[in-house]
Amino acid sequence: MTVTNDNCEMPRAKGEPGGLHIGVIGGGQLGQMLGLAGVAMGHRFTFLDPAYEPPAASIGRHIRAEFDDAEALEQLAVECDLVTLEFENVPLASAEAVDERNCLMPGPRALAVAQDRLEEKQFFEGLGLGVAPWEQIDSVRDIVRGVKHLGGASILKTRRFGYDGKGQVRLADSAHAAHEGGPGNPGEAASAWEAIAGAPAVLEKMIDFEREVSIVAVRSRTGEIRFYPLATNTHRAGILWQTVIADDEPLQHEAEAAARLVLEKLEYVGVLAIEFFVRDGHLLINEMAPRVHNSGHWSLGGARTSQFENHIRAILGWPLGDTAPAGAAAMLNLVGRMPDPEAVLAVPGSSWHDYGKTPRPRRKLGHVTVTAPDHITLESRLDRLKTLIAPPDAA
Repeated sequence: MTVTNDNCEMPRAKGEPGGLHIGVIGGGQLGQMLGLAGVAMGHRFTFLDPAYEPPAASIGRHIRAEFDDAEALEQLAVECDLVTLEFENVPLASAEAVDERNCLMPGPRALAVAQDRLEEKQFFEGLGLGVAPWEQIDSVRDIVRGVKHLGGASILKTRRFGYDGKGQVRLADSAHAAHEGGPGNPGEAASAWEAIAGAPAVLEKMIDFEREVSIVAVRSRTGEIRFYPLATNTHRAGILWQTVIADDEPLQHEAEAAARLVLEKLEYVGVLAIEFFVRDGHLLINEMAPRVHNSGHWSLGGARTSQFENHIRAILGWPLGDTAPAGAAAMLNLVGRMPDPEAVLAVPGSSWHDYGKTPRPRRKLGHVTVTAPDHITLESRLDRLKTLIAPPDAA
């Protein structure tokens, strides 16, 4: 047993037959897919989410309340056998309140690190893991100084609540900026600061990377750890567009070693994703997500055990499932508008996943997974799918 919270003894159902009652903070598509996996394993779910009819509401009970609603959090903690989450921006005070009354997995410490880019970078560096050069930003003056100190192009990111390209401003090369009156100039720095509403931020040097990759890992409350194959990710307009996995990735061991350090340092329970930049044949960490992750959606049908089933197994302390791929596999996000499902499913090896959301620009509405016996066939199938599915910047 590696979980230290006194509330985290192995769970027992509270008087109800047919498995355990699992609470989930958040009711989006990740909660929906967690629920689908858990219901198939005999468990029941309650989701806390402020939306009127979130995707997960079709899977279990829905408590409609804000994430800082003390009464609703208390209800979730008291009525459920254990509690997990489907997104990392749960207010830390809310996570701590639930953890005091029940067993929240992953725990508040992982959220505290992942919610703040400054703390996250310091955490990674403390483990000896490489990150891109960066500067802490608390003022316009910091931006001017940071751009000059980092050299080259850089990107300003709010410390909190940025995702899918939000809360970010790209800044030009410092040498070019000095000549053109760019970010090295106080006026341009002020514009960048205004664009993020003066929020505390970090400034990262833009890395000339070869590709972006991510690893999805899972650690059980018993301490068992498994890793999924490293995935190569392609973004469009700041939103994940395509994920392709490889079973012969030369950087797999390096990614696993980094993920293991993070999992064990945080005494983490559940699925964790870490995103990296590949540069000169090595990995630099970009960020982590303490939850099931978009780049792991290929595992629904593409792996012997999906990330969603393994998350449920992990928080219950059950043996983890095989994370090996069932062949070549990939995923395409459906963003902004939905394609014709019949045309998509006519492509061999394709699976359709609709989150039940109202379409709007830049909104993730679903995804398509595709499998094949080999990577040449997989690429051919992906090419066909891309004629049917609009990328995020066109949706």
